[in-house]
Amino acid sequence: MAEKRDYYEVLGVSKNASDDEIKKAYRKLAVKYHPDRNPGDKEAEAKFKEINEAHEVLSDKQKRARYDQFGHAGVGGAGFGGGAGGAGNPFGGGFNYNGQTFNFEFGNGGVFDDILGNLFGFGGARRPRRGADYQVAVTVTFEEAIFGCTKMVDNNGTDLKVKIPAGIDDGMSIRLHGKGGPAPEGGTEPGDLYVRVRVKPHKSLTREGMIILSEQKIDMVDAALGCEIEVTTVDGPITMKVPAGTQSGTPFKLSGHGVPFRADGDRGPHIVTVIVETPKNLSKKQKEILEEFKNSKKRGIFGR
Repeated sequence: MAEKRDYYEVLGVSKNASDDEIKKAYRKLAVKYHPDRNPGDKEAEAKFKEINEAHEVLSDKQKRARYDQFGHAGVGGAGFGGGAGGAGNPFGGGFNYNGQTFNFEFGNGGVFDDILGNLFGFGGARRPRRGADYQVAVTVTFEEAIFGCTKMVDNNGTDLKVKIPAGIDDGMSIRLHGKGGPAPEGGTEPGDLYVRVRVKPHKSLTREGMIILSEQKIDMVDAALGCEIEVTTVDGPITMKVPAGTQSGTPFKLSGHGVPFRADGDRGPHIVTVIVETPKNLSKKQKEILEEFKNSKKRGIFGR
């Protein structure tokens, strides 16, 4: 998989470009490379997708801030390389990439055999009739989806053990070859079982590709003076240092605490966005202190 180009370069704007400049650049390029204006042009189609990807990130303030600080790794760009089952595939059989679901497949044969057989006539004969394909659903927790687990599913009255691979995402399906309906009369091959995975939402963590995201609220005094905060991660609580003068909306990267994206255990980051809260109910003394500070020469501590 080719290395991603810089998103600002893709849109032809500077890193200091305003939202309006980004929008205008995107519209101009989108019109130029739109598939309707370039039917059958694969290069134009690829550019159109690249332009849309760049605009999706740079038009979102939070994603743009993460991209500016961490590059493609901050917006899910450290994902898979190659196709399904390729070297970049962490599960050896499927993944979710750019909104498209690729099924996991365990065992031999299946859809790809059908395609290759039809194209090249492998075997010189029609495949035997198969049994019906079945589908069941299984629900896992956010943490189970990150680290993997084993679940029992009801397969038409049989208790069946299914291994859920680490890093699986909501909506993905695991294909179990030959675990579906029995072969019909005259047939020799049973159908397949598709296990649809549903991931329960976490109360404070969300996921964006290989990245785990969360927000941490701190008061303005801690933001001004600096502090240490306890952050909830899938690996348990972690102490994170917040430097003095931190502004609201600043992202911090916890490397290696995100979602596994390689079979060897490499993981994406967990990005924590700090939200600075302004106090609403101040005592008279607190107001006096803030008024004194406002009028002092130290007001620049907040970056004004």
